[in-house]
Amino acid sequence: MNDRMTTPWGEPALTRFPEDPRDRLRAWDASDEYLLRHLAEERVPLDGTVVVVGDRWGALVTALAAHRPVQITDSHLAQEATRANLARAGVEPGAVRLLTTQDPPPERIDVLLVRVPKSLALLEDQLLRLAPAVHAGTVVVGTGMVKEIHTSTLTLFERILGPTRTSLAEKKARLIFCAPDPALERPGNPWPYVYTLPDGIGAAAGGTVVNHAGVFCADRLDIGTRFFLHHLPEGGGRRVVDLGCGNGVVGTSVALADPDAEVLFVDESFQAVASAEATYKANGVSGHAEFRVGDGLAGVPSGSVDLVLNNPPFHSHQATTDATAWRMFTGARRALRPGGELWVIGNRHLGYHVKLRKLFGNSRLVASDPKFVVLKAVKR
Repeated sequence: MNDRMTTPWGEPALTRFPEDPRDRLRAWDASDEYLLRHLAEERVPLDGTVVVVGDRWGALVTALAAHRPVQITDSHLAQEATRANLARAGVEPGAVRLLTTQDPPPERIDVLLVRVPKSLALLEDQLLRLAPAVHAGTVVVGTGMVKEIHTSTLTLFERILGPTRTSLAEKKARLIFCAPDPALERPGNPWPYVYTLPDGIGAAAGGTVVNHAGVFCADRLDIGTRFFLHHLPEGGGRRVVDLGCGNGVVGTSVALADPDAEVLFVDESFQAVASAEATYKANGVSGHAEFRVGDGLAGVPSGSVDLVLNNPPFHSHQATTDATAWRMFTGARRALRPGGELWVIGNRHLGYHVKLRKLFGNSRLVASDPKFVVLKAVKR
């Protein structure tokens, strides 16, 4: 969906990434508008280093491009959307610095704008990483929809940066105002979090998991992955993809079971791919692996893969959608060789078997329990 956001600095045309004419979700919401309106009405000085954290699709940095902001994001898709939106707005290359959550942040921050993420852990990690660059004069403003801002959110700002308060709600959006206190004694950063896998889950039993902040199920093995590990295929082929790899437990288990397998770990989250690489290395796997941040299997040659393992997400921020799963399944079919297999785990109610039959012409139930199903589709 290509639409224009009205801001004090113009009306940029914005889209999500990848662009899909059927996607009716906007690339911004009322919290972005509220924040930009506040900056203009309060005449917040923007001539120093402006850092924008968690900008969903580049709406904030596109509006503020004249002030040469720095964007920090965990999302490859958000970063690609930002590039496209900046180019559409005629912003010169390099005017906006695009950093990931794994990059070193700027050494000094004069204005810090935070789009509150869904993950409290990711917010904690980012505030702790940015805090040394914040000074007493830094303007800190957070934004989010009312349902995204909780007491725990405000507590993090207060504990890591300084005294914090909120605005009145407007169009179900709210702002967070924080007055940095350089003398505040901050806690140490607990991320990444490391834990040991339980017994009885196949080749990865007793192994080590490294989870960077914001990656699903940071402190334990989730029940869906546990079920999947019990039902992974044996001898799935030489070229295997852990698609939407998260912390990389599934792909690492494959590599531990078959040292000859070449495993490609793919996720659109920079935090996830860093976690997968750390998990793989922590388990001393002797095989060959590649770690890639990207949009599913885009860039993987057609017919080059023997097996794809996938636990697709069914949320895009606050929206429930099957668009990501469909793109993953479509990309898997293209990348698989004839006879190659896509194995998917999902909640029963999502009905992935219908999509797989439509796309592959077949879908077989491998295993099920009251909550999950493991499905297999073969490329004919």
